[in-house]
Amino acid sequence: MPEPDSTRFPVPVDAALRDAGWQPGRWDIRQAEEWADALRAHTTPAGHRHTVFPAAVEVWAEFGGLHLTPTGPGRQIAPTSLRIDPMAGIHLARTLADLGRALDTEISPLGEEGDSQAVLAIDITGRVFSIDHTGDWYLGADIDQALHTLVTGMEPARLTSG
Repeated sequence: MPEPDSTRFPVPVDAALRDAGWQPGRWDIRQAEEWADALRAHTTPAGHRHTVFPAAVEVWAEFGGLHLTPTGPGRQIAPTSLRIDPMAGIHLARTLADLGRALDTEISPLGEEGDSQAVLAIDITGRVFSIDHTGDWYLGADIDQALHTLVTGMEPARLTSG
């Protein structure tokens, strides 16, 4: 297997990204801005709205539309496929706002894990989270760490309240 050109990501993450169509320098700001506009325009029936901020838009521009399918067994848990598409969380404005309040930050949708098993979200500082039926999970301080956690099957840290 040839060495990847990028040293930004560990080999399994780099391979999954490249298999999904990513390459260093990828930047689709037009698509990211379309998603930002759609999220800003969406209001839930109860009146909840999404927040959109630069950290989210930058991740959408670089990784938006990618569907990653890890191939390894996972280090601690089985890795799941993931899709970077903030529209996967468009109907979760209240859920994301609640998490943001609990963490004293703003949260925006990022994508989903598996077949809609969990929504991925990003906060204003770039931290990445996963929200599923069992709770809220911290995936990493930035998208690079979150991708490493997800693709290599590292067990994420569970967020606790109180």
